[in-house]
Amino acid sequence: MDVPGAYQRMELFRVPPGFRKRSAVIVQLWWIVQGSFFALSPQIMYGWRVWLLRLFGARIGKGVIIRPTVRTTYPWNIQIGDYCHIGDNSELYSLGEIEIGDRVVVSQRSYLCTGSHDHTSTAFDIFAKKIVIESEAWLATDVFVAPGVSIGRGAVIGARSSVFRDIPPGVICRGSPAEIVGPRVMKNGVADALQRQ
Repeated sequence: MDVPGAYQRMELFRVPPGFRKRSAVIVQLWWIVQGSFFALSPQIMYGWRVWLLRLFGARIGKGVIIRPTVRTTYPWNIQIGDYCHIGDNSELYSLGEIEIGDRVVVSQRSYLCTGSHDHTSTAFDIFAKKIVIESEAWLATDVFVAPGVSIGRGAVIGARSSVFRDIPPGVICRGSPAEIVGPRVMKNGVADALQRQ
């Protein structure tokens, strides 16, 4: 028998108090700034975009390159280390915290998703879980990272992969779901020496 609302009753959905960590006015103001001053800025104005993100609470290190087509939901939930590159049309869906280490590359069209909904709740309850991308990791083009996932130092995630569980350091992964296909072997052997320490 078809019972309306047996799985989802969207009329019951509510965003929990304090979930956004800022007032609705600040949230809307950021979205206006992002759609105008941020998105319309010339490609070379990396410092300007970093300044705008910091203005809204993001913690960003030095030498960071962020393209104008990058989208960020709540900048105050983002921490980015030194010398990182965030590629065109990447989405930092920062309902929860996103922590990115030093020298990380997030390539174009990648999607870091900290938020989702409880599929067992008829009220479709929303939740957020922190994503951590450790230093020197590389997310190739169009990578999806699920809520609560950590990606280890120096790991490489292949193009169009989907990451639903933690990835250890120094490995190459690909696929959906992403699976380890081997170690990240460096020509100069530096990474191998660090892993042996």
